[in-house]
Amino acid sequence: MKSTTPAAVHAVADPHILDVREAGELAQARLEEAQHIPLGELVARLDEVPRDRTVYVLCHVGGRSAQATQYLEAQGVDAVNVDGGIVAWYRAGLPLVVGEG
Repeated sequence: MKSTTPAAVHAVADPHILDVREAGELAQARLEEAQHIPLGELVARLDEVPRDRTVYVLCHVGGRSAQATQYLEAQGVDAVNVDGGIVAWYRAGLPLVVGEG
């Protein structure tokens, strides 16, 4: 399984980020342009995940995104786990939306 850091993802021009957290977690903090498919819905919504570009998979701290990355790779998607999830993204000082607004 491939993995990378939040800083490396942020340095990519127009990265496709897939956030596999639950809706309640998104209300706390989220990335403005990320696609959201909760991990529990990923199998049913697989056709919504792009196959023509790298998909960077994000969750809270990296556990669920690792599971999602392994599943996506098995389905032929070029998926990369974002180590440390949104917590590491926040700690790196990278842009995100905090709260509902």
